[in-house]
Amino acid sequence: MGITYIEGTVAGPKGEATAKFLIDSGARYTLLPNTVWKEIGLEPKRSMRFVLADGTEVQRNISECRITLPQGDGHTPVILGEERDAALLGIVTLEELGLVLNPFERTLAPAQMTLMSAM
Repeated sequence: MGITYIEGTVAGPKGEATAKFLIDSGARYTLLPNTVWKEIGLEPKRSMRFVLADGTEVQRNISECRITLPQGDGHTPVILGEERDAALLGIVTLEELGLVLNPFERTLAPAQMTLMSAM
């Protein structure tokens, strides 16, 4: 599996900032680096525990912001990163924007939506 990055813009109460996100289909939430979320004026709304790939447990604050990617934009929950945390684009944000990662082409594409009807 290759590594895929995408540049996006995030907006908060104090303005906008750009970030280069690693698209991580194994990450639930999008993570904003410390400098980015502080620049746009985000404040913690709650805190959550996360288990990293190596089994380490970490606690991080969560907030919300508007994110704009070349494929679309919308409102999404975000992890407020600490000093050495890198920008990640997680699955919740992809779902909010109606996007999926094509792992073969390493691109974002519109999700195929299906409607379930009652029988």
